[in-house]
Amino acid sequence: MKRYHIAVVGGGVLGAAIAYFAAFLNPDKNVALIEREDAPARHTSGRNTGKVHAPYLYDPDRRGLFARSALVGYSMWREYARTRRLPFREDGVIEVALDAGQANMLDRHREWGIRNGLDEADLTILDGRELRRAEPEVRCHAALVCERDASADYRSLTERLVQDAVAAGAEFLPRREVTAVSQAGDHTLLTLNHSASVSADFVVNAAGGRSIRLARLLGVAAGYSNLYFRGEYWLAPASYRTLTSRSVYSVPTHPGYPFLDPHWIVRVDGSCEVGPNATPVFSPFGYDAAGNLRHVLPKALELLGSGARHILANPEFRRLAASELYSSLSKRHMVGRVARFIPRLDHAAFSRRGTAGIRAQAVDRTGSFVSDVMVLEGPRSIHVLNYNSPGATGALPFAVHILRRVASSGMCRMQLEDAACGPWTFGDIPHI
Repeated sequence: MKRYHIAVVGGGVLGAAIAYFAAFLNPDKNVALIEREDAPARHTSGRNTGKVHAPYLYDPDRRGLFARSALVGYSMWREYARTRRLPFREDGVIEVALDAGQANMLDRHREWGIRNGLDEADLTILDGRELRRAEPEVRCHAALVCERDASADYRSLTERLVQDAVAAGAEFLPRREVTAVSQAGDHTLLTLNHSASVSADFVVNAAGGRSIRLARLLGVAAGYSNLYFRGEYWLAPASYRTLTSRSVYSVPTHPGYPFLDPHWIVRVDGSCEVGPNATPVFSPFGYDAAGNLRHVLPKALELLGSGARHILANPEFRRLAASELYSSLSKRHMVGRVARFIPRLDHAAFSRRGTAGIRAQAVDRTGSFVSDVMVLEGPRSIHVLNYNSPGATGALPFAVHILRRVASSGMCRMQLEDAACGPWTFGDIPHI
């Protein structure tokens, strides 16, 4: 049984970032990154729009940690992509309001962006006629144009982080799922794949859609549960690649719920998509019917015994969930939601689905959606829960935030301030 100083569970972008910095900071270079799949970023981290988000959509009073992470993460990803020669396109983004009522939200989002640290020059509000001069195919009442937004490939970035972490001394353990946890003296035993075990002085839980499950194994997060939402996409034909120069979002219709209005997405390679929606599913791996059916009964029983039962009984939630399910079944409906502001789109021209990803949304014991990321401490462990969008954007500074918190609490020994971590000196990375 091998003993590690730090074991990071979860090979998504956050887990990879934590293992990357921990490998540089740990004097013994004794760090493990444990991942259930055969390679990093095989779920949410590699199944998203690839956007490096500017923090203008996030209420600084309710989602401040996410917003601050995204602000610092933009510059860090740009630097990392440059030094590793990976794609990073600073293309900006547009948020459109379809009527005067939605236009009021643009003013609010601009205010949020400035409070979250964006420069005023990064955020410009235009009327519909002014926007058409820049984007002739877009129709709207008004628009918020954000220049500090970019496109990247998070799967490639995550894979490179893991390579760099291994080069710095960490071990990557793929095809290992943590199936049991127990305390043994001054360390934690992690059973992998129901048989082999490793031990760790300290455990970092960055397991994404499985993070609440792992936290419970260590006696943490008993009052929380997850609802899962599958985000689906339709690939645009090549003839649509020049419709816009930037991605176009619409003002969220239901900001209090985790339902997403599909966007017009321009990816880092120039390809375009419509999506995502947010179809309720029963598993963090429920990409198809088979992946969902085997989890229907155990997940339903779990939800009925948790605070999520209050949400499931809410008529508005059920109506919105039914609408999202319809968008999953009807290409015309899903593409039509984007054609409201890009009328040139013809649903018949879309023939291929894109790669779906699944978002885990935490619910507390009262039945309320948790708005910000949660960081909970357990026995010789720390747990990152509800780490969803814009989590990929903020993964690098958030990983630093986690390790600083661990070090300052005395839970784990590390060498911090003068450590060189690839393009950065650890002490120079901004606090969030």
